[in-house]
Amino acid sequence: MATLLHIDSSVFTGEASSSRAVTDAFRKTWQEQHPDGTVIYRDLAADPVPHLTADAHTAGFADPAAHTPGQAAAFAERVRLIEELEHADAVLIGAPMYNYTIPSTLKAWLDSVILMGRTAGETPSAKGTPVTVVASRGGSYAPGTPREPYEYVQNYLTAVLADALGLDLDFIVPELTMAPHVPALADLIPLFESSRDRALQDATTKAKSLAQRFTA
Repeated sequence: MATLLHIDSSVFTGEASSSRAVTDAFRKTWQEQHPDGTVIYRDLAADPVPHLTADAHTAGFADPAAHTPGQAAAFAERVRLIEELEHADAVLIGAPMYNYTIPSTLKAWLDSVILMGRTAGETPSAKGTPVTVVASRGGSYAPGTPREPYEYVQNYLTAVLADALGLDLDFIVPELTMAPHVPALADLIPLFESSRDRALQDATTKAKSLAQRFTA
């Protein structure tokens, strides 16, 4: 039975969140296609993981037998998150753009699961695992747009998820999500709707393809 690790990080809930709407479409399709599979869900806005502390950081480079009580407790939390990633057959991440980058809660999760010599390094322990990132944003940062130089979500997550962790990375990018809410962007609503519809279709298609891969 395949396992999907689903992570959301938007501070908004339900239909107020574009990234959650798309990850929800992905997850529902996955479950429809793979009803016997397992979904591990983490809502980092509702239940954030601890930000990296000195104990959690130094424990990753020390012999576990020599850990202080503080290091042991902090490292146990990191190992729990790492094992969820390692045991997943596929990963789904909602990563809205906040102030040009990812939410701090998602960064905290990444800081915990990136461990040199285990998940990162010469032989990353989750290497090759497919990961789909829903990188929503209020405007457009696509190539050729005025704000292209400010795109720090896809660039950063490519470096971390693909290059450092060796995951098989794919993006879905719903953009212009603020168009329906900002009068000055009203002319962009049709482009937003097109982007939203394409993202939902991409989520359905990709989820179906992945689920069929694991049930074949």
